[in-house]
Amino acid sequence: MVKEKGETPVVQMKGITKRFPGVLANDYIDFEVRKGEVHALLGENGAGKTTLMNILYGIYRPDEGEIYIRGKKVEIRSPKDAIKLGIGMVHQHFMLVYPHTVAENVALGLKGASLVNPTKSVEKMIREFGEKYGLKVDPNARIWQLSVGEQQRVEIIKALCRGAEVLILDEPTSVLTPGETKELFKILRAMAKEGKSIIFISHKLDEVMEVSDRVTVLRKGRVVVTKKTSETNKVELARMMVGREVIFRIKRETVEKGRVVLQVENLHALNDKGLLALKGVTFNVKEGEILGIAGVAGNGQRELVEVITGLRKATKGRVIIMGEDVTNKSPREIAEKKVAHIPEERIRMGLVPNMSVAENLILKRYREPTFSRGLMLDKEKIEEFAKELVKKYEIMTPSIHTPAKLLSGGNIQRLILARELSGSPKLIVAAHPTYGLDVAATEYIRKLLLEQKKKGAAVLLVSEDLEEIMELSDRIAVMFEGEVMGIVDAEKASIEEIGLMMAGVKRR
Repeated sequence: MVKEKGETPVVQMKGITKRFPGVLANDYIDFEVRKGEVHALLGENGAGKTTLMNILYGIYRPDEGEIYIRGKKVEIRSPKDAIKLGIGMVHQHFMLVYPHTVAENVALGLKGASLVNPTKSVEKMIREFGEKYGLKVDPNARIWQLSVGEQQRVEIIKALCRGAEVLILDEPTSVLTPGETKELFKILRAMAKEGKSIIFISHKLDEVMEVSDRVTVLRKGRVVVTKKTSETNKVELARMMVGREVIFRIKRETVEKGRVVLQVENLHALNDKGLLALKGVTFNVKEGEILGIAGVAGNGQRELVEVITGLRKATKGRVIIMGEDVTNKSPREIAEKKVAHIPEERIRMGLVPNMSVAENLILKRYREPTFSRGLMLDKEKIEEFAKELVKKYEIMTPSIHTPAKLLSGGNIQRLILARELSGSPKLIVAAHPTYGLDVAATEYIRKLLLEQKKKGAAVLLVSEDLEEIMELSDRIAVMFEGEVMGIVDAEKASIEEIGLMMAGVKRR
């Protein structure tokens, strides 16, 4: 960390307060970042981290408080103002134009981009950053054709291309392999050594301990502590975040496996570009079993989940659920087979953002006699059901009538889980269920999946978090370029063996 005696912090936020209807998101927060440091920002989902950074980036205006950049008081009215001040941000929920290409998205707002055919001038830059940082992505691909992991890579590249002096990274490693994460950390350290300031938001405490110089912990919109990372540890940080001890390694009980619930046979499917994304995928999942699907984003996991849940057509092969061939059936028909789907894109695929919490909770069941009387919905029954689930799944919401889009990421995920698991599913297809969530929410969701397994559900767990895959799974299948490189018993698996398969080495 570059430090000089009496040096003015690059960023100073003083007494920042931000209120939303029914929520005090930031409660007189003081936060500063020095030149040449990686400063980690920790807190549960809904603690106010992203709100605070959205204020620094000009997306929100504070109700109270002041911001100083290099000692000078500033008014940041928009991201354009923030970029002029040398502030860049990679958001957890991406700020991308979906119909446009990667190059077009990177060129938007990029200082120095050519006015005539700007994408040509940035394509080379994108490829260079892709090679340099292990963030490979096709510059000519349209954003809607990319997986969540690939979309996040575009956001990281976009921020790096702008060369910000202050770079805010909101969960930047969630979709990277351990090797790519290490490379990214090298780049962050190099940037800090050059005098750039990095604000690193992460729920992965190991990463915070590894990469940051200082850490600030937020809880319920307030600063709990700011201290040197070298003077703290994971257990203390987790306790300050949550207000109680957190279990880092959940005990996995042995559950007797039953009959095969999901059978996938020689499955082939195309991606959104019309290219072959699944090339003969075969596996099964039994009652009382969690099968983990590991691999780097963009290797067919998204297409696999979509084919199984009826959102994408298979070109060859079969999907069999409880002995019945459901290949290319509609999502509704598959859901009626007691299949729960926890999608990787919570806001775009997991809920209707403008609908209320209660309405989202009955999206799959509103046709049932319990909730409808002829053509009319039974509002009393719906409210009663919603209140029960909000309590059971500890969904933090001002009201069951609050629009779902106003909830934090962790509470949106709890809402989706409440809806999907309340129907006693036989099969749970969980795609990145803890992506971007804090330690408490992650602990809660992992326990929930293990509980469902104990009840006899079959769970297909897709995750790029190797620790999660190894902790929860009974067996692990590794995907690379649309093929299964191998399936291993989780208890006998090693990080090295899985890493090799993730890189395309088939298991003997």
